[in-house]
Amino acid sequence: MPAAARSETVAALQARIAGMQARSLGSRSLPTAPAVAGLLPGGALRSGVAYAAPGSLALAMLLLAGPSAAGAWCGVVGVPEFGAEAAAELGVALDRLVLVPTPGEHWLAVTAQLTEVLPLVLVRPPARGASPAETARLASRLRQRDATLIVAGAWPGAEATLEATGGSWSGIGTGWGYLAARELEVTVTAREVRRPHRVRIETGFRLAPAPSPSSPPAPAIPRRLEAV
Repeated sequence: MPAAARSETVAALQARIAGMQARSLGSRSLPTAPAVAGLLPGGALRSGVAYAAPGSLALAMLLLAGPSAAGAWCGVVGVPEFGAEAAAELGVALDRLVLVPTPGEHWLAVTAQLTEVLPLVLVRPPARGASPAETARLASRLRQRDATLIVAGAWPGAEATLEATGGSWSGIGTGWGYLAARELEVTVTAREVRRPHRVRIETGFRLAPAPSPSSPPAPAIPRRLEAV
């Protein structure tokens, strides 16, 4: 067998083994917002693993939205600018949300404690991040507690990384209109996928009712001043 063919065969077997191991460790699927379901391996968030969502807090909120709307309690750690109104607009239930805006140097301990009692936690690590040993301990706790972690940043060992690499707003016309919706370009890298691929999603984030593009406001009638 040629070397290239052997390499492809080995890679395929490794992907299958990784998939079977992941299913055995965290097989419970969580309700997932339709906007992000197509981005995730298996089409849904799973318990017992971590997902990374760098580049967009709105994307991280969308990952919270499905389980939260279905009744799950969620926690948010280390995101002082987390907008409750924006989160509610995306589907996060505020009456089942625990916020720890500024945990400081204790962010990892706070996150670990919340995964003991909450099924889903969003955390934004500081710049220094976590050591490999700390990451491994937290991964073990996620599996033991059947909890899911969403990281607003890079995270080693993530089940999938959903990185917002671009986007655009809609609703603004030529001199008129309101920001109405946010479309994100997301690059997805998963354990089962050897190459990242890009997709576009609409977050559903609405700032204000958008007037119809087909009926912009009538232009103002110019007025001329005359001396009298």
